[in-house]
Amino acid sequence: MIRCKPLLGTFVEIRVEDPLPPLKALDEAFLAVEQVQSLMDFHNPDSELSQINAKSYIETIRIHPWTAEVLGVAKEVYLQSQGVFNCGVGHHLMEADLLPRHFNLNDYSFGGIEDLQFIEPSTVRSSLPLCLDLGGIAKGYAVDKAVETLIANGIQTGSVNAGGDIRVFGDHSQDIHIRNPSKPHELLQIGSMTEGAIATSSLYFANRNISSKSFMVHPISQEHIEFSGSYSVIASRCVYADALTKVVSISGNSRHPCLSYFFAQAIRISNTQYL
Repeated sequence: MIRCKPLLGTFVEIRVEDPLPPLKALDEAFLAVEQVQSLMDFHNPDSELSQINAKSYIETIRIHPWTAEVLGVAKEVYLQSQGVFNCGVGHHLMEADLLPRHFNLNDYSFGGIEDLQFIEPSTVRSSLPLCLDLGGIAKGYAVDKAVETLIANGIQTGSVNAGGDIRVFGDHSQDIHIRNPSKPHELLQIGSMTEGAIATSSLYFANRNISSKSFMVHPISQEHIEFSGSYSVIASRCVYADALTKVVSISGNSRHPCLSYFFAQAIRISNTQYL
């Protein structure tokens, strides 16, 4: 059984291999994805993420455990990548008109994820104004929550695919396809997977004119990064695969040292590799 819904700025596909799976399981998995979107959507000024950006440097903010978990993973990847991954680059994307402007950028000097502190497990405060964008990690987390929900409802084998952020589970091996960077509408089979996740970062579908900037920002140099081809990361959980694709694509290093810390591996496909 396959069901698909437009969520997270893409299409989320849930595939279940079990015979006669309960529809309730798929409905609840989509609800989990919707909840992640509701909590962590930068575009929504009322989301929990927007409240963190607006108020955490003024007052302590109590947040949902899921938001806390994503922020904790973001801080972990920030530390292990030595700052190459930092979701505190939203103001650069706003300045480039790649994200909506919820406030006047000239009024603030922004910090990063390193300036957000956990007062309690679900309570945070920042020492500086923040403009966090979780677009590089929350989609993978949503995939994980959907998979957890399916398993909790008795589903034994399946997969969740959110625009190329994929996690598979169960006993049956499933083919894994990614887009050919030189022909993005063409899929390439790169292998198969039984348990695990893969995520891919690329710029080939970026809808930009010649003067617009890349949505990939190097947190240290604060420059917009251009690269060709694509970078994919395989990990046990999609939240890590999603975040680590930013590390390897920003650094240009498919053997970045932090991959081994997360028991992950990266694959780079060049524009010319499959011409």
